[in-house]
Amino acid sequence: MSSSNPLRDAADRRLPRIAGPSGLVIFGVTGDLSRKKLMPAVYDLANRGLLPPGFSLIGFARRDWEDEDFAQVVHDSVKEHARTQFREEVWQQLIQGMRFVQGDFDDDTAFATLKSTIEELDKQQGTGGNFAFYLSVPPKFFPKVVQQLKKHGLADQRDGSWRRAVIEKPFGHDLKSAQELNKVVHEVFPPHEVFRIDHYLGKETVQNILALRFANTLFEPIWNRSYVDHVQITMAEDIGIGGRAGYYDGIGAARDVIQNHLLQLLALTAMEEPASFDASALVAEKTKVLGAVRLPKDLGKDTVRGQYAAGWQGGEQAVGYLQEDGIDPKSTTDTYAAVRLEIDNRRWAGVPFYLRTGKRLGRRVTEIAVVFQRAPHSPFDHTATEELGQNAIVIRVQPDEGITMRFGSKVPGTSMEIRDVSMDFAYGESFTESSPEAYERLILDVLLGDSNLFPRLEEVEQSWRILDPIEAFWDTHGKPAQYESGTWGPVEADEMLAREGRSWRRP
Repeated sequence: MSSSNPLRDAADRRLPRIAGPSGLVIFGVTGDLSRKKLMPAVYDLANRGLLPPGFSLIGFARRDWEDEDFAQVVHDSVKEHARTQFREEVWQQLIQGMRFVQGDFDDDTAFATLKSTIEELDKQQGTGGNFAFYLSVPPKFFPKVVQQLKKHGLADQRDGSWRRAVIEKPFGHDLKSAQELNKVVHEVFPPHEVFRIDHYLGKETVQNILALRFANTLFEPIWNRSYVDHVQITMAEDIGIGGRAGYYDGIGAARDVIQNHLLQLLALTAMEEPASFDASALVAEKTKVLGAVRLPKDLGKDTVRGQYAAGWQGGEQAVGYLQEDGIDPKSTTDTYAAVRLEIDNRRWAGVPFYLRTGKRLGRRVTEIAVVFQRAPHSPFDHTATEELGQNAIVIRVQPDEGITMRFGSKVPGTSMEIRDVSMDFAYGESFTESSPEAYERLILDVLLGDSNLFPRLEEVEQSWRILDPIEAFWDTHGKPAQYESGTWGPVEADEMLAREGRSWRRP
């Protein structure tokens, strides 16, 4: 049965796309991600009228809860974390399709209960047999949960209905484990029904990279090696590892952030124009760019890893990584990573891409800076331009989403003096509509079956091919450099750019 509306005009942009009959099963529903992001996002979608009337939410976890208590926990999380206003009538409608299933991942009885709960909701709520299974669980449990879904026939697609799997990162911890994980998942779900969540791709500003580049004639003609000097992609956090020692130690900043978020941002910044904006055309171009990425010849010089040491941050004394609870004092896990990459194709040959990420840095910010070559300055003497830096286009992904352009302008006065000025576009000021949370967009896309914003298998494997040799080199060469909390990383990272006459931007 098709749920399309015959009166609807496909060209009418005023009507948002609404998910058809469907439900969502969240494994690990008691975890932080689920409480702070997923359940509030489901509520926000319902509140915006984007979910079908009979939408169902099933939580699966080890906690001993009844349906009513589960509803209360969701209610409290939603009230605290939802983006939109809390409305009782929306909540009352959502709660009718909410159920909780308790059990361990190897507990066959629990999966049998899950199956009967899905069947009951199908009849009661009219979900049409369409369910997405969201694995908000530690990666080591992925294979177990997926195999249980297969064993109990929960992944079977019948009579035009669909079953989809949603997997949170990390997708493996190197190429080999990523391939094994993909094999397990694809044995149960066809590749087009597997959605790998990289929440960065759900952010409005990240999607705006494509609009900025391909909907305007202003930028694309200069978006190449003839004009661009280098590109810097930064994701900085001002917090430490908090209570995540068990997850973080042994993984580190490069695996946690560079392999997925930063390489995805690099792919969107550097890719060629896709034939269309459907998933396969986007993936084709992103995969081409990732396949053309070249590692530096000297990994000792052109990659840097660091660990935060004690220091002052935000007016408070912060302890070093090795003093955090649950961290082995001999740990060599990186909390900061910087790498220099090149892209071996006609557009970008010879242009370095510098990627860096770290915890306990100066402030929380994610940005892409495309820095242009200096002008030859021929009509101006040296003193006129000594205050002038390089032109740059900076895309701020978070916070204060927007775009800044930096260029030179004459300083008012009788002498010819040129100095850097900035022109700012901020989402919050240009649009009255507030940006939806990344998870709202991504959950809706899963229910609609739209995989544009989800990294495909090929992209994940290409990213590991880039990072694996760097991790292998680090494992056998020295220890992470120490940097004081609240600073912008180790001096070695500054030296890496200084050798080529460049410096990191201060975001």
